[in-house]
Amino acid sequence: MATIANYADYSLYSNAFGFLRQPLNFTPQQSDADVIITGVPFDLATTGRSGSRMGPGAIRQASINLAWEGKRWPWTFNLTQAIKIEDCGDLVFDCGDPAQMSERLEIHADSLIQQGKTLLSFGGDHFVTLPLLRAHAKKYGEIALIHFDAHTDTYDMGSKYDHGTMFYHAPNEGLIDPTHSVQIGIRTEHSHALGFNVIDAANANDRTVESIIQQIKEIIGTRPVYLTFDIDCLDPAYAPGTGTPVCGGLSTDKVLKILRGLVGINLIGMDVVEVAPAYDHAEITALAAATIATDLLHLWASNQNKN
Repeated sequence: MATIANYADYSLYSNAFGFLRQPLNFTPQQSDADVIITGVPFDLATTGRSGSRMGPGAIRQASINLAWEGKRWPWTFNLTQAIKIEDCGDLVFDCGDPAQMSERLEIHADSLIQQGKTLLSFGGDHFVTLPLLRAHAKKYGEIALIHFDAHTDTYDMGSKYDHGTMFYHAPNEGLIDPTHSVQIGIRTEHSHALGFNVIDAANANDRTVESIIQQIKEIIGTRPVYLTFDIDCLDPAYAPGTGTPVCGGLSTDKVLKILRGLVGINLIGMDVVEVAPAYDHAEITALAAATIATDLLHLWASNQNKN
């Protein structure tokens, strides 16, 4: 007689522990995994509505809706056969201590990067990208950035820990090169973009996907590139559950087509941030984030010649 242990769980609602049902490993430094998922439940740098500390859990929960597929359309390979993915859970830090969070996240990321692993991180608010960039720059030097967002996050005002200042600090720290970086979906004032190449939302919505992909690839070239996706790049119709929603954004369809067209870039790290599920219903935003994250994993895998 078969036992419960003999049955693979393909349910769309049970056992939402690791992202895409992938194994949990709380000591990933010793793992042989290619990609490590890390949640960063931090939103103390938020200037609008708080709540993105609940983002990592919501993204994992929504990912169950995606885990049942073998080959995820329109990709032509089975992701978990092409690469090994593990979820190390959430970063642990003292609540109310942004300095400690930043320090621990940088150390955590650095320890994995130096072991040759790639990180996919879930925010939390967008400030978490700054310590992640610091860790990546230790290995790769000055890198290119692909940044999907409604805001440039290049503001020089605000406190040291502010989710609108990361890409002001990062170029000044020598972490990224703005002239070989691109921001897509911006629909707030961006005359202070500090040399970043900006494809604003109105422009992106009027252009073909192919022309946007071509421009992105021309800007970044063959440089090591970190991709950060603030969920408010999407129009609030597609992602209402976020702290600073801005109307006039991109559709989920257009974003996914752009991401799928970036095959061949030198992708070294990635994150999806600013999911605040309390402002949502029916997991709309979390599902969008989980889908984007899944396509990022396929994008990374497609560049490893393992499929």
